[in-house]
Amino acid sequence: MNAQVARSNDPLRIVAVGLHRLKDLFRDLAPTYAQVARVEVLDSGFETAVDTINELSRQQPIDVLVAAGSNGAYLRQHIELPVVLVRVGGFDIMSALGRARSISSHIALVTHGALPVELERFNELFGLGIEQRSYRTTDEARNCVLELRARGIEVVVAPGLIADLAEAAGMASVFLYSEDAVREALDDAVEMARLSHMEGAKRERLNTILGQLRDGVVAVDMDERIEILNPAMARLLERPAPELIGRKLSDVAPELSLTRTLREPRAEIDELQKLGARAVLTSRLPITEQGTQTGAVLTCQDPESIQRVDRDLRARRHKPAANVRYRLTDLVGTTPGIVHTRSLAAQYARSDATVLIFGESGTGKELLAQGIHVASKRANQPFIAINCGAFPESLLESELFGYEEGAFTGARRGGKLGLFEAAHTGTIFLDEIGEMPVSLQTRLLRVLQEKEILRVGAIEPTRVDVRVIAATHRDLTERILTGDFRRDLYYRLNILRLELPGLRERRQDLLELVAHLARKIALRTGIDIANDARVQKLLDAAWNYEWPGNVRELENLLERVAMLASPNDATLSDVQLRELMPEISAPISSKVAASMAVHRAESEIELIRRVLEESDGSYARASERLGISRTTLWRKLKKQSPS
Repeated sequence: MNAQVARSNDPLRIVAVGLHRLKDLFRDLAPTYAQVARVEVLDSGFETAVDTINELSRQQPIDVLVAAGSNGAYLRQHIELPVVLVRVGGFDIMSALGRARSISSHIALVTHGALPVELERFNELFGLGIEQRSYRTTDEARNCVLELRARGIEVVVAPGLIADLAEAAGMASVFLYSEDAVREALDDAVEMARLSHMEGAKRERLNTILGQLRDGVVAVDMDERIEILNPAMARLLERPAPELIGRKLSDVAPELSLTRTLREPRAEIDELQKLGARAVLTSRLPITEQGTQTGAVLTCQDPESIQRVDRDLRARRHKPAANVRYRLTDLVGTTPGIVHTRSLAAQYARSDATVLIFGESGTGKELLAQGIHVASKRANQPFIAINCGAFPESLLESELFGYEEGAFTGARRGGKLGLFEAAHTGTIFLDEIGEMPVSLQTRLLRVLQEKEILRVGAIEPTRVDVRVIAATHRDLTERILTGDFRRDLYYRLNILRLELPGLRERRQDLLELVAHLARKIALRTGIDIANDARVQKLLDAAWNYEWPGNVRELENLLERVAMLASPNDATLSDVQLRELMPEISAPISSKVAASMAVHRAESEIELIRRVLEESDGSYARASERLGISRTTLWRKLKKQSPS
């Protein structure tokens, strides 16, 4: 399996094994396959062929062998490679018999293995008088030829071995295999090798994916023999993967046995158990292919990973409410989309209804959620945020709903408070709600409907008063169609809906956003880049950029300017710009650049005039709001004034 995976991108290699006249046909046809495969012809048979093939395989893996007759049968028994046999069709036989009839009427047909039943019936029906024989070994072939000569046979239709023996015995021969039959066998070999390489590529991709997982994964066949496992599982079992392949999982780690799953094909999800001296979280699932169970798979989570996530969650959960630092006014922008969203959010803050926020990563979904919380009557109560896609199902369940003492092995004495209880009277922000497992969606739906939670291991529910704000970058209607999101939960969440536009849809806000973010960076780092020429360079280069990371990406770029650009390099060159900000500094045509510059200048002056008007004509207040000096503000206005 490992050799196959390693050569999934190598050219196809086919070895055609032929003696006597068959090898000549192979050699004639091999060059015609040069564009799709390398066909090598081996002029040997039986034991010698096996030794040679094994040596060739050690040098470079062979995909498929092609052979015929007794030689092909021998190879199938003595070598672990797929062997395609050259088979004789009815047309080949009739054609060969026709050629033999032109030589003599005393004809014998000799084949390797069983005689074709149809030919026997045809021979009897039409009274052709053709002697028919078969052979399996070389000795049988010699004896067959001697017998036919004694019976007065003058021409033999047969494979190469018999044909050569017949001619040595003074009889004529007609070679049984046609060029078409050999070509068909080579075609089959090429297709088999191609499919093998495709399967190898799939295995390679699967191994790459499994290799990136922190969870241990092992799959077994119906005899519970290990077929595949990833590095994380090998580390948990404390043995190299090659030593484990082919062994029974129960022999390697009895605690992780999959015999029950193979015997009773049902899923066992998120069980806490011991592996040696460690606690692990395991899930067992049957593997079913085309309606038939073919094995089982076990996933096993590293306890250190569980503890790391658990510590991180607790650290964030116990931050004081004062850590809620965003207000709706921090959602900067004057484009219609952002103004509308900010206005709706202010209205929604007066309600306790569930809010569902849609927006790409980096558009400010948590900022908006915090702003709604701060503007609501719950502002002085807890605000708790959790990313539903960052935790395994069992851990997410216990963190959201808590658990009772003794609910499972290793459960904390006295149980644990869940996040819904911790957010009582306040707001809980469920980020990436689209990633929540379906089983937990059912429990969340009950919280929204009944206003109560049930701890893991508890019998009596606990009432909670929590305002739920959820967010996602996913298309939830699409996930409903695929069965990954409950329709009834979607309607419960989507009572009040907000959409955050991507930064590429609100480029006119770039100037105001840059000024706002520059002030934040200055407060955090002490580096003021508000009047830095490099920032203007960024704006010039970024107007036609798609901003896949949205406002978060913009803030990161500004911080990079602040931290990495030399203060003495106010005249940043294009080369330096590309080094500092490669994401947005791709060259554009001068015509497009000029058009964008005009459009940007018009948007910029409109913003400046609007802010100046709102500041009652005060240059000082307007320049402070815009994050630029009064001299810069005056210069920009004068530049736009008619001469």
